[in-house]
Amino acid sequence: MTSPDDHAPVGGAEAVVLVGGRGTRLRPLTLSAPKPMLPTAGVPFLTHLLSRIRAAGVTRVILSTSYRAETFTEYFGDGSGMGLELEYVVEHEPLDTAGAIRNVADRLREPDVLVFNGDILSGVDLPALLGEHRADAADVTLHLVRVDDPGRFGCVPTDENGRVTAFLEKTPNPPVDQVNAGCYVFRREVIDGIPAGRPVSVERETFPGLLESGARLHGYVDSSYWLDLGTPAAFARGSADLVRGVAPTEALDGRVGESLVLPGASIAESASLGGGTTIGADCVVSERAALSAATLFDGARVEAGAEITDSVVGAGAVIGAGTVLRGAVVADGAVVGARCELLEGVRVWPGVELPAGGVRFSHDC
Repeated sequence: MTSPDDHAPVGGAEAVVLVGGRGTRLRPLTLSAPKPMLPTAGVPFLTHLLSRIRAAGVTRVILSTSYRAETFTEYFGDGSGMGLELEYVVEHEPLDTAGAIRNVADRLREPDVLVFNGDILSGVDLPALLGEHRADAADVTLHLVRVDDPGRFGCVPTDENGRVTAFLEKTPNPPVDQVNAGCYVFRREVIDGIPAGRPVSVERETFPGLLESGARLHGYVDSSYWLDLGTPAAFARGSADLVRGVAPTEALDGRVGESLVLPGASIAESASLGGGTTIGADCVVSERAALSAATLFDGARVEAGAEITDSVVGAGAVIGAGTVLRGAVVADGAVVGARCELLEGVRVWPGVELPAGGVRFSHDC
């Protein structure tokens, strides 16, 4: 892990992280905590992003919060433990992306402002992104990532000099493979020009309006690791990629491999852990259990012979003997009885108890 003293502060830049969303696509996990505070490779997801911001030499960060805002301040405090200066601004009414950025304008001090969506796991080179923004004298620089299936996203074409030429809606045959990756550098004056006190979208209003007015919008295009953690499947994958060292972080202190086991967990000798599995503090994994790309929150219990793959198990939940989870989510305090079979997309709400053999996708119970 990079220590806070390894990188000198970057002059003239600060960061804003948008963490106000309710994370509805990740329910039931987000019923108890905001999405950026969910345990991801052993720590709240936001820790990974903040660690990369600090490693890039940016030391002042403003968090735009809303849903369960107190959880951020309780965990991170003033940020000094991470070598940061953190400030919090609570969004009392939904303001959308640009509106949330405008809502923190009176707290900004520096000429360049890096803005991050708080649910994106990305390997973008932040110093290079900021450097290109300054070299191009851009009003806004957008991180654009190349993806295999751009038809799932709106596309952002650029010219030979990297200047953004359009913002295109989703289309079956997109002209380019580069999409908005949810990370930007704003010239501070541009933020002051966003309408205040109402919802404003960067994608639908701010960026198209700037383009129409002749502002200089630059695209920083790369093929770095990039994942939106908005769904349970993506969350499980992102956590596993962090544990395996596929996704970048400065928060794991070099602890990468096939599994990450937190203090107090008990793992039977005959159990197998792989694929980037995280075992939370005080968890119990019993004999012959097999876990791959699984994320267990603190205090979860997995009984003998259970199989858990690409799944998330909430705090204090119990997975019964011989039960199979594949692409499933079991929320905090739920109990899944023995010999159940929960497959792709199944979500079990907090405190729910499923009896032994109560849910199956096959007939061999």
